Amino acid sequence: YEEWTGLNTSFTIESPSSNPYRPPSVVMSTAATPINDSAPLVFHLEPEGATSKYYIYMHFAEVVKLKANQSRSFNVILNGEHWYGPFVPEYLWTFTLYSKAALTSTGGKYVFSLVKTENSTLPPIINAIEVYSVKNLLQSETDQEDVGAITKIKSTYGVKRNWQGDPCAPQAYSWEGLICSYDGYNAPRVISLNLSSSGLTGKISADISNLVMLQCLDLSDNSLTGLVPDFLSQLQYLTVLNLERNQLNGSIPTELLERSKNGSLLLSVGENSNLCGSGLCKKKKNIIIPIVASTGGFFILSLTVAAILWVLRRRKQQRKAQEDTKPNIQNPSLESIQRQFTYSDVQRITNNFERAIGKGGFGTVYHGCIDDTQVAVKILSPSSFQGYHQFEAEASNYNLAFLIFHTCTFIVHHKNLTSLIGYCYEGTQMGLIYEYMANGDLETHLSDADNNVKILCWKDRLQVALDTAQEKSDVYSFGIVLLRIITNRPVIERSHEMSHISHWVSFMLSKGDIENIVDPRLYGDYNINSILKAVEIAMLCVSPTSIKRPTMDQVVSELKECLTIELSQRKGGYEEESKDSIEMINMNLSTDLNALIVKSTRGVSSDFIRV
Repeated sequence: YEEWTGLNTSFTIESPSSNPYRPPSVVMSTAATPINDSAPLVFHLEPEGATSKYYIYMHFAEVVKLKANQSRSFNVILNGEHWYGPFVPEYLWTFTLYSKAALTSTGGKYVFSLVKTENSTLPPIINAIEVYSVKNLLQSETDQEDVGAITKIKSTYGVKRNWQGDPCAPQAYSWEGLICSYDGYNAPRVISLNLSSSGLTGKISADISNLVMLQCLDLSDNSLTGLVPDFLSQLQYLTVLNLERNQLNGSIPTELLERSKNGSLLLSVGENSNLCGSGLCKKKKNIIIPIVASTGGFFILSLTVAAILWVLRRRKQQRKAQEDTKPNIQNPSLESIQRQFTYSDVQRITNNFERAIGKGGFGTVYHGCIDDTQVAVKILSPSSFQGYHQFEAEASNYNLAFLIFHTCTFIVHHKNLTSLIGYCYEGTQMGLIYEYMANGDLETHLSDADNNVKILCWKDRLQVALDTAQEKSDVYSFGIVLLRIITNRPVIERSHEMSHISHWVSFMLSKGDIENIVDPRLYGDYNINSILKAVEIAMLCVSPTSIKRPTMDQVVSELKECLTIELSQRKGGYEEESKDSIEMINMNLSTDLNALIVKSTRGVSSDFIRV
C-alpha cells in the first residue's frame, strides 16, 4: 500500500507461553504503519464467494522504544463496527488478535481499519496477518490405523518432509511420497509409500507392517541396516518392493523370493553388499545376488540366456551330426541358421558395429546383414546382470519384438514376434541375433515419435493382442503387455513415486475414470465397452494371486469378444451408443474386481459406477 511505511527492529520479538500461535521473530520484527500519523491503517479481504467463511489472525508487537511523551493506542474496526480495542502493543512482545467464530461473507468485502485513539500520539501498526479459508471436505479422513502407522514411521526415521495434517485427505494435498486409494465414502488407505533418498538409517521399521493395504514400497538409496524382515512377506497386496542401495544383510525371506519368481512381486535388492539369497549365506560370504524381478514374471536374465544358449548348442551338435549324411546347402533360409557365431562373425555382420539402432539396460542393438538379409544384433554388456534397476529402463521401452527373449526359454514363430537367428558366446562376449523389424516394433507404432509410422488404431491393437495371446504365453506377462497396448504408458513411471502401470490403472478405475486410462492418441475412436472389457482382462491377468488369474484360453476367448464388440461398432457406426442404455459388462472369469456399469449417451462422457 502506498499509504503505508515500514518499521523494524534488530531485537528478538518474544511470544508469551499463553500465545499458542507464536509467529517467528523474523516475521514480527517488521511492522506496517500509515505515513500520515493521523490516518487509519486500512486493508480489506475479497471473499471468494457468497458463502465463504474465514478465520482472521492479527499479530501485533511494538518495534520502537517509545519516549516518555509518546504513546500508541488504537481500535480495530470491521466494516464500520467496533471489533476490538482500545489496544496498546507491548514492546518486543507478541499479541495475537483472532476471530473465535468464522467470519461469514454477506456478499461484500471485509474492510479492516486500525484507528488510533484520541490520546495516542502515534498511528496504529500491524506486524502480521493470517487468513484461513474454510473448506468443506466431502472426503473421509484417512483410515486411523494407517494414520497411526505412517505417523510412527515419520517419528522413527525423522522424515524431513512437510508431513502435516491428514496423510491422504484432501486428495490434492496428500503427503509427499504417498499414494492413497479413494473409494467413495470409505476411508482412504495408503497403498504406496516412497521414502527413496530420504536419509533413513537403522532397521526397516516394523510399523510398515501395519500399512496392510500397501502395494508399493520404495526404501531405496538410504542407509538402512539389518535384515530384510519377514513381515514384508505378510503384506499380501505388495507387488513392488525396492530396497536397492542400502546396507542390508543376511538372507532374503524365502516367501519374497517365491513371489518374485512367480511374477507377483517386483523385488529389487541390488547393491546391498552383505545381502544374499535364501539358503546361500552359509556357503559364501559377501555374495551379491542380482535379482532381476520383472513386471511380467520375467525370468532371471542370466538363466534365460543360459537356457537359450544350451538349446542352440544342442541344435548345433545335432545339425553337425546330420550334415555328415546330407548334401551341402549353399543358401540356407534364416530359420535354418539358428547357430553360434564367432565374435569376428558378429563384427563382420555389423560392419564393425557401425550402426546402433537401440540401447537398453542389457546392451546395445546394432543393425547388420547376413548375406542380403537384414538382422538386429544385441550385444549384452558385462553390467547387464546387475539387477532389476537396469531392467526397469529396458522395460519402459518394452516391445513385443523381444518378448521371446525377456519371457521365454523356447523358440516361437509368429508375425508379431521376431525370430531368433543365432547367438555369439565367446568368452565374455555375448550377443543375440534376431530378424530385423523393418516396419518398427510395437513401441514405435504406439508412439508418435516417428512421423512415418502410423499409430495403431484400437482394432489393430486388439488384433495384435489376440494373435499374441494364442504361442500360451505367461499370463502375468501378457497382462502387462495388454496394459501397455491400452494405455501407452511405461511399465514403471519414472516419477518420484515410481508408479507401476497396474497400480496406476487400479487407481484410475477406483475413480471410475476409464477414459483417461486409454491412450489419448486414439482420440476416442473406440467402443467403450470393448475398452472396458480389455482393461478388466488385463487386470485379471496381473492379479497378485496366481490362482485368480485366468488361463490363456480364457484370455483368448474374452479378447475375441472384445474384437467382436469393436468390429460391430465399425459396421454399425454409433447407432447402439446413441440410445440411452445401461449395459452390464459381464466376465466369465473369477475376479475380485468390482463390476462396472457403463452408462453411455452420444456426445456425453461415460459415467462409471462401482457396484
